[in-house]
Amino acid sequence: MASSTIREQKSKHVAEIQDQLANAKSIMLIDYKGVTVAQDSELRNAFRANGVIYRVLKNRLVKIAFNNLGRTEFDVALNGTTSIAMGTTDIVAPAKITVEKSNVFKKMSIKCGLVDGIYMDAEQCKVLAQLPPKEIILSQLLGVLQAPIAAFARVIDAIATKMAEPQNSSVDAI
Repeated sequence: MASSTIREQKSKHVAEIQDQLANAKSIMLIDYKGVTVAQDSELRNAFRANGVIYRVLKNRLVKIAFNNLGRTEFDVALNGTTSIAMGTTDIVAPAKITVEKSNVFKKMSIKCGLVDGIYMDAEQCKVLAQLPPKEIILSQLLGVLQAPIAAFARVIDAIATKMAEPQNSSVDAI
């Protein structure tokens, strides 16, 4: 009876993990070995401030949840000390915060990640972390889209200004 209760609890826990993984826009698996309690608190606060869910879970349960979602590429990474950062709003935030803090702490590292359903190794995650925030990318895109329109408007204005200027005629010169 007790083992069936434990099995039910683990099944519920796996279902909860699976739901979080399925709803995350980005996921980073992190090796946090050697991180102190103070550093872990700092890391958790940074994640929380950016809308990132950060959890330390049993590798076996996470592996089952990933496998239930049809993702087996994480099996190798789910060994040793592993924590998970899941971005729910900002795709870049988990990678960016992890890389920033790993540069400060010198003890943790990204194992791999998942962004919009695409598996990324550690190096790809580090590249992702270098992307500017979404707002900056959108403003840059808007600037690129507005540039041709603005140039066209300047040309039309120059033509209109030139046509509005009085023409020098030979009669005026006499």
